[in-house]
Amino acid sequence: MTPDRIDTDQTDTFVADVIAAADAEAARLLQSPTDVSTAPLGPHRESMRRAKLLTAVFLEEGSAFAGSPAVVELAETYARILHDLQSPTGLFLGGDNVESPPDTGFTINDLGDILELARRSGDTRLDRVAEILGGIADRAAPAMLAGGVHTPNHRWELSAALVRLHRHRPDPRLEARAREWLAEGVDIDADGLYSERSANYAVYVSNPSLLLISDVLDLPELRDVVARNLESTLGLIHPDGSVETVHSRRQDQREPRFPLAPYALHYRRLALETGRGDLAWAARVAASAAVIDPQTALADMLLHPALREPLPAATPPADRARNVWPVSGLVIDRTPERELTVFGGSDYAVARRIRSGLASNPTFLRMFAGDAVLESVRLSRHFFGLGPFRADRMTVDEGRIVLEEHLSPAYFGPMDAAHRRPGGDYRVVDEGRFSAAMSFDERPRHEVPLHTRIELVPTEDGVEVTLETDGPICAWNLEFAFRAGGAFEDVTAAADGTAVLVSGSARYRVGADAIEVGPGTGSTAAAGYLPGEDYDYLGGTDALGGPRLYVTGTTPGRTTVTLRRVR
Repeated sequence: MTPDRIDTDQTDTFVADVIAAADAEAARLLQSPTDVSTAPLGPHRESMRRAKLLTAVFLEEGSAFAGSPAVVELAETYARILHDLQSPTGLFLGGDNVESPPDTGFTINDLGDILELARRSGDTRLDRVAEILGGIADRAAPAMLAGGVHTPNHRWELSAALVRLHRHRPDPRLEARAREWLAEGVDIDADGLYSERSANYAVYVSNPSLLLISDVLDLPELRDVVARNLESTLGLIHPDGSVETVHSRRQDQREPRFPLAPYALHYRRLALETGRGDLAWAARVAASAAVIDPQTALADMLLHPALREPLPAATPPADRARNVWPVSGLVIDRTPERELTVFGGSDYAVARRIRSGLASNPTFLRMFAGDAVLESVRLSRHFFGLGPFRADRMTVDEGRIVLEEHLSPAYFGPMDAAHRRPGGDYRVVDEGRFSAAMSFDERPRHEVPLHTRIELVPTEDGVEVTLETDGPICAWNLEFAFRAGGAFEDVTAAADGTAVLVSGSARYRVGADAIEVGPGTGSTAAAGYLPGEDYDYLGGTDALGGPRLYVTGTTPGRTTVTLRRVR
C-alpha cells in the first residue's frame, strides 16, 4: 500500500533498529563462508565492509556480539583477505576502473573508520586488526596522494580518503592534496544539487565525504553544502518514501524508486544539530524502512554518539506545494489529491547522444495518486529514428508548465565545386543521426523541422496534457507506464500487459484508487515505444516494461489528454 503521505508519529526506534540490523548481518557472516569473490561491489570493498561491521558490533555495548572474540577473529580474517588483494601499487583491482584511486578510496574510507574506532576504544583485542589495516593504509597512501579521478563525486571520495589517512598517520602532504581538490569548489548548483544530480552519489559519496572532511579539517562550510543538498532533497521525496531521480545524470535516472532510507543518518545528524522539524521529518521517513548499510550506520553512531539523541518534533511538508529546480529542469507539484513530477532538463538537446554522465531519461511526467502510480509518460515519434521527445526548453508559469523540443534533421545536397574531391575520399562526419564518409558539414542542408510543444496544466486531482506539433506528417505514441499491481478498466489489455486507448477514457486501478486517462484520439495507428537510433543500432532499448497504455496520433495537430485521480 502507498499512503498519500507517510506517518511519522511513530516512536523513534532508529538506534535499536540499527543495532538489530547489524547483529543480524554479523550473525549471517559468522555462519557463512568468507568468500567475497562474487560480491557486487568487488572483493576489496566487501572485505572491508564486513570487517567494519564486525568491529562495530564488537564495540557496541548494546550488541549481542559486544566483546565477542569470534567477531574479532573474523574481522582479522577479512583484514588479511584485504591485505592479499592489495596490488604492488597500493591500490585495489576490481571492475572496469583499473588501478583506480577513487575506487580504492571507498575501501580506504571504511578502513580509516575502523582504525579510528580501534584508536578511540583503546581495546587491545583489536590491535592485530589495526596493525594489518594500518599497513594497508601506509602502502595505499602514496598512490592516493598522487592519483586522479574521472567523475565529479570521486573528488570528494578521494579527498575523504586522504583526510582519513591523515587522521590515522598525520602527513601534511595528505591534507594539502585534499585541500587542493577542495579548492576547485564543491559542484553544488543553485538548485542545491550536485552536478551529477544523482541521489545515489549524493547519499553514498558526496554527502558523507564532505561531512567527514568538515569534521576532521574543521571546515563548517562543507557541512553547509550538505545541508543545502538535504534541504533541496526534501522536495524530491515522494509519498511512497522514494526520491525522484528522473533528472539524474547517472545510473539512478533509470530507477523510479530510489529509497530515502540511505539518507537516514544525514537527515538525523542535521536535524539534531539544527533542531529543524522538516529535517527531522525526513529522518523519520528514511528510518521507517529497513536499515540500509547497517555497518556504516552503526560505525557512524559509535563515531558520533550524538546520533543516538532523540529527534526533534517532525514537521511534515505542506500537502499543497510546488517546488522548482530550474537548473535541473524539474518541477514537483503537490495537492492533497495527487503529486506530479515534470521533467524538462534533458542533456540530450546539447549533446545529441546517449552517454554515461548525461541526463537522458525521456520520461517527462509522473503522477502519484494514492496507491495508483503513473511511473512515466513518454512521447515517441516515427521521425528519422531520433527517438522520444526530450525537451530542450521548459517554461514554468503559475498555471502551466510548457515543454518544447525543436528537431531539424536534414537531407544533404551536392557539394560545391570548391569542396569536391576527385577520388571521392570525403571525411567521416556525424550529422546527428548517421555517420558516413560524406563530409556532411561541407554540404548544403535541406532541413525537415519538427516542433513539439507539450503544455501541462495541473488540476486539483490530476493534469491536462496538451500536445501540439508542427511539421511533416508522422505517427506518434503517448505512452503511460503504470506501477505494477493494478489492472486496467474500460480498455482491454494485450497479453504483454499493454493496452491502446482509441476513444473514451480508461482507468488503471490499484485498490480504491485509480488514474483515469482520456479521451483517446480515434487513431488506430500501431502503438509502441521507439527508443531511437542511439539504442536501435546497438540492439538495445530504454523501454519500460509493465502495464502500459498508449494513445496514438499523427503530426501536425493538437491533442489534449486529461489525467485525474478517481477514488
